[in-house]
Amino acid sequence: MRHLLDATEAAVREVGGLLRARQPAAPLDAAAPAEALAAFERYDRPAAALLRERLGALRPQAGWLGDEWAREVPPTGEWWLCDATDGAVQYLSALPQWAVTATLLRDGAPVLAVVHAPLLGGTYAACAGGGTRLDGEPCAPRVRTLATAVAATAQPPGAAGDPVALRAAGASLAAVLPHVLAVRNLGPTALQAAQVGSGHLTLFWQYGADPANLLPGALLAAEAGAVVTDAEGCPWTPGAASFVAAAPGAHPELLRVLRGVGGR
Repeated sequence: MRHLLDATEAAVREVGGLLRARQPAAPLDAAAPAEALAAFERYDRPAAALLRERLGALRPQAGWLGDEWAREVPPTGEWWLCDATDGAVQYLSALPQWAVTATLLRDGAPVLAVVHAPLLGGTYAACAGGGTRLDGEPCAPRVRTLATAVAATAQPPGAAGDPVALRAAGASLAAVLPHVLAVRNLGPTALQAAQVGSGHLTLFWQYGADPANLLPGALLAAEAGAVVTDAEGCPWTPGAASFVAAAPGAHPELLRVLRGVGGR
């Protein structure tokens, strides 16, 4: 598995180099969402094809979860779950907060994950049971409490169409803000969860089902030593309605703050 992780990291870095070289120097000036989507596909499509070619050669028996994926994690078999340009809005806006992600799922659970942020200069890699490394070195959460926490949050794609998640996102922000140093949204969900594992962030939370973005971050954060659950403190699963990754010292405090926020 370690050899496969190293080879996956090399493939992800190659794709990141391609995208970095092609990223627009100025924000895209699009008059309509369809125009922005068409522009994005011109960048993303060749990168996604290269990523699939490289990873398919590494693990030819694994399936591929592409754009047609229906958000139901296959319960059996091996599957690549990848996003060549995670953070499309930032990429098209000439911002650095985007990443290339690759996750190998086995029987419904992530066993390997790589998140590479070319312009931020960080590559997270982990395999189940092997810890998480950042740019080749082991990483771990920092010992912090909510009072000294830099927190992050995000909303899954389509959150506006989920009234429960939408209400919980607003209520949780209002609940957390008085207890932390700051709350930020720093780009791709997978990257922010990984940054909890390296101590750059103290905690990350989100409401709404979002397995494609949370699976890689969940493995990276947990393998680094962060506590990963849902907002009720139960083990996180891809179908969960909420997600929390936090440094061990801050996790129980955060759950107390979030208590009752996501009630239906």
